Amino acid sequence: MATNQTQSQQYKIIQTEKDFEIRFYPSVAIATITSAAKSYKELSNNGFKKLSGFIFGKNESKQQIAMTSPVHMHISDEVSSMSFVMPSEYNKTNIPKPLNREVVISNSLDEYVAVVQFGGFATDKEIIHKAKKLETLLKENSLNWYGYFRFLGYNSPYQMLGRKNEVIVSVKWISK
Repeated sequence: MATNQTQSQQYKIIQTEKDFEIRFYPSVAIATITSAAKSYKELSNNGFKKLSGFIFGKNESKQQIAMTSPVHMHISDEVSSMSFVMPSEYNKTNIPKPLNREVVISNSLDEYVAVVQFGGFATDKEIIHKAKKLETLLKENSLNWYGYFRFLGYNSPYQMLGRKNEVIVSVKWISK
């Protein structure tokens, strides 16, 4: 899943600040699993196997679907989730039905998000640190957010250099 070989979810940069940016993400088809996992590592291992099975052919059409980036993750003590963005040629109505009932196909909502980036390998500690940093930046800039802080991972676990990670949260944005 190297970013230079993989279709990435499209977005529009709305505003760039020193340490974060605001983006608009249009609706896309996503495949999602929910999990009782409470850590990045636990959700990564278990969720990835289920979602990759779906895109590698465990669907009613036995069709392989290209991997995209980023992988979306919401990690909490209650319910966590992992989502793969489907390639742009798919929507909720033309994607093969998963054989695993834990894999749910839906369309994401259009949303504005605030984003902080970081490199290297993601850890729970780093994800929490970046979420707190983003929360502080939003407060300093009088921006309102809602929902959960989420992690976006862009790289294969085998990619050692040039890794890209992000923490995002939905924001209430009124175009200026």
